[in-house]
Amino acid sequence: MAEIGRLLYETQLKSQRDGVLSAIIPLLKLLSLTMIGLLLSRFQMIPRATFKLLSKLVFALFLPCLIFTDLGQSMTLQNFIQWWFIPVNVVVSTLIGCMLGYLVVLICRPPPEFNRFTIIMTGFGNTGNLPLAIVSSVCHSSDNPFGSDCHRKGVAYVSFAQWVAVILVYTLVYHMMEPPLEYYEIVQEGNEIQEERSLNDDVSAPLLVEAEWPGVEDKATELCKTPFIARVFNSLSSLSSLPDIEAREGPITRDDTPMSVRCFAAPRVVRKIRVVAEQTPIQHILQPPTIASLLAIIVGIVPHLKDFIFGIDGPVSFITDSLEILAGATIPAVMLILGGMLSEGPSDSTLGLRTTIGIIVARLLVLPLFGICILTLANNLSLIISGDPMFLFVLFLQYSTPSAILLGAIASLRGYGVREASALLFWQHILALGSLSLYIVIYFKLLSYI
Repeated sequence: MAEIGRLLYETQLKSQRDGVLSAIIPLLKLLSLTMIGLLLSRFQMIPRATFKLLSKLVFALFLPCLIFTDLGQSMTLQNFIQWWFIPVNVVVSTLIGCMLGYLVVLICRPPPEFNRFTIIMTGFGNTGNLPLAIVSSVCHSSDNPFGSDCHRKGVAYVSFAQWVAVILVYTLVYHMMEPPLEYYEIVQEGNEIQEERSLNDDVSAPLLVEAEWPGVEDKATELCKTPFIARVFNSLSSLSSLPDIEAREGPITRDDTPMSVRCFAAPRVVRKIRVVAEQTPIQHILQPPTIASLLAIIVGIVPHLKDFIFGIDGPVSFITDSLEILAGATIPAVMLILGGMLSEGPSDSTLGLRTTIGIIVARLLVLPLFGICILTLANNLSLIISGDPMFLFVLFLQYSTPSAILLGAIASLRGYGVREASALLFWQHILALGSLSLYIVIYFKLLSYI
């Protein structure tokens, strides 16, 4: 009996060790790729301009190919309906993250001009490139717990969530990241004081800006770096400062445009909301990865079109095979770019050590605990697909990743918190290796019970 007990104990210990290794080894693979990029950049074996060009390739070619091929082949009309919880989970995780960010503001008391910045950096995680890299690395092992179709399903689930995150970033985040009106005006009063909104010209972090939105500086408009919403809503009694709204005199004629009639008739607050909506860069949502997601969904839910493009005997199957070859370069390129970004080190930050630690703890350690509770409850209520551990794993990842690198690009676009975003993203991605290792081990354990 003693021998049997010893064998059972050794078997259980070996099983636990194998489970921990199966969770950690994928992250070590990604770390190796990141270190290669870091060394190439640090020792200037590859210039920064090359990393920027590589980021453009990922953004415009590799990532859209990966999304289109894997999401398109996995998508059906039934799946489109069954996967409804994926975008909902993105919204839920963002809302909880923002509430945690508000608690960080109350507890850590950052400088007043960074209150909204703290909430945004805590609430919005990386739902795109990093989860794709983790899923691809996990599925690269033959003994992964997700089956033979691991990679395609994982990429499809992550890609299906991206369009929601993109909409949130280019609407809510864009306006939340505008320079605070009070701080902006204080800086304006000084004759020799340089505005923070011009600091992005001096920040030595081009890869932070270019990593997930190449050419972001070319998208800037005259209103991007000003507190537009604060100016619009600062005075509810006056419309004189509102752009694009002209006072009308006289009757409305047949030649009046719909916009002018609408502005003339609408209440004052509605008109101000409309002005803000018209200045929202909604056109930026249609980026190559988002377009690839939309095309993949359309192709996937139309059976004949899907057979035409992805079928074994499809007339254009050779094109999709070529796209799959290009898609294979996505993850290595993404991790090399991340390594190049980290090689630049953290920028000088005025956010404060206490607030920086608060954001990191809330984002990397506390938010995943909320995710475990919410997803366990959702599973018990049969709100998510049962019997598909990869589906649940991707949902878990949405609570566990560091802040989105895209927030650095938005900060640069708005001229607000550029250095602070650079420093936060650096430390979060460094420390995420430990937090992700911990929680992926926990997730793998939970998947065997849920």
